[in-house]
Amino acid sequence: MRNNDIVPCFDDEGDDSLAIELAEVPEVPGCLRLSLAGYIDTYNSPRFQKRVRLAVDSGFVRLIFDCTRLGYVSSAGIGTFVAFLKAVRPAGDIVLTGIQPKVQEVFHILGFSRFFNIREGLQEAVEYFAAERPQGFPEVLQCPACAGGLRAETPGRFLCSHCGAVLTVDADGSVSLG
Repeated sequence: MRNNDIVPCFDDEGDDSLAIELAEVPEVPGCLRLSLAGYIDTYNSPRFQKRVRLAVDSGFVRLIFDCTRLGYVSSAGIGTFVAFLKAVRPAGDIVLTGIQPKVQEVFHILGFSRFFNIREGLQEAVEYFAAERPQGFPEVLQCPACAGGLRAETPGRFLCSHCGAVLTVDADGSVSLG
């Protein structure tokens, strides 16, 4: 099956620097696997964002990015992943799989690794989407002590990775100290 058969017009603005192969994930409704090969930088990230936006507009709100063959991501490229996360929430989410150490280092250095679901492979990503979670979760919240970002998969108690404060996240997504 070709990409345009899954998402109309997806390959109309292709790019030699970043190849994307689409595959529906039948086990999870509204889920699409995007296998990336090449690199994402300042120059090709607008086209990348436009193409993925076509997938989201086609109803795919659970996105699995297979990054096994992705050799480089600039800060602009990471910004596109943040845009995808905002585009699919609250109805869906994104998962990154197979991230190469060099690419994962960029996510970590820029502080974005805590905002994304990063899994080893496709099966773990499918299991993540198949797991039942409370309404509205996972959610990125703000620490009341330091205003740092906190990603909560479920309600519960957490340590802020920025300041070390003990936080309680309620089922409605509210955050309090203690």
